Amino acid sequence: MVKSKDTFKVGLVQMTSNDVIEDNIAQAEALIRDAASKGADFVLTPEMTTLLDFGTRQVMKKITVEREDTSWPYFAKLAKELEIWLLIGSIAIKKGRKAANRSFLFSPTGKKIATYDKIHMFDVDIPGDKAYRESNAYQAGEEAVIASLPWGKVGLSICYDLRFPYLYRMLAQAGATMITVPSAFTYTTGMAHWHTLLKARAIENGAFIFAPAQVGDHTNGRKTYGHSLVVDPWGNILGDGGEETGTTVVEIDMNKVTDTRKQIASLTHDKNIAIQAFK
Repeated sequence: MVKSKDTFKVGLVQMTSNDVIEDNIAQAEALIRDAASKGADFVLTPEMTTLLDFGTRQVMKKITVEREDTSWPYFAKLAKELEIWLLIGSIAIKKGRKAANRSFLFSPTGKKIATYDKIHMFDVDIPGDKAYRESNAYQAGEEAVIASLPWGKVGLSICYDLRFPYLYRMLAQAGATMITVPSAFTYTTGMAHWHTLLKARAIENGAFIFAPAQVGDHTNGRKTYGHSLVVDPWGNILGDGGEETGTTVVEIDMNKVTDTRKQIASLTHDKNIAIQAFK
């Protein structure tokens, strides 16, 4: 339950999702319950909570449209039972010939407050790793999303979105004091960039960053980095989930946002600048 308007506990779930939806739901539920038992008021799970699979045929055989999907109503009921705010980092939802990589936010009454479809598709070639083509199976979203929590506004993002600062600036300018980044970062890119990028997004926007992550070896051959992070607006890491499954619960004081934005008021200094190009 909400203790005050300024402070609360956030709980990040770090899990190893695979290609069996029922097993992933059971794993997520156990960890959500664990975070709630530690006093978390707002619990978040990683990207691809219910299914970590990229093959278009495999994905499309296992998922359905939102109105017929049974996983998100299950989590809605869990949020109500535990009386917590709950963000399911993402669920694969059928959308035409492809899937949407969709976050779901639930209130302590079990109401679906908001959804967000990942905007930026992870289509990359990583030296020493392999090629990833998320757009083969998933359709990109087109709208940024912000929602109201008892402690302030939260902006929603997913994984590869992290590399596009303009999205986070838009969310902060729209009033977000917290931003969620549920992820399934590869081990290679996570080791190189995860901590740096999350700290940068927090510092740039004077906002808390909540980033629950997938971790370990997955049945599709992917290895994810873990290290679910809670980062404060000054760039301090308040919680790090390491490289094992489990939960990280951290006390949050939203006064830190106000204090940081007073010290460095960069959100009020944005300018539209013309570019002069020379040949």
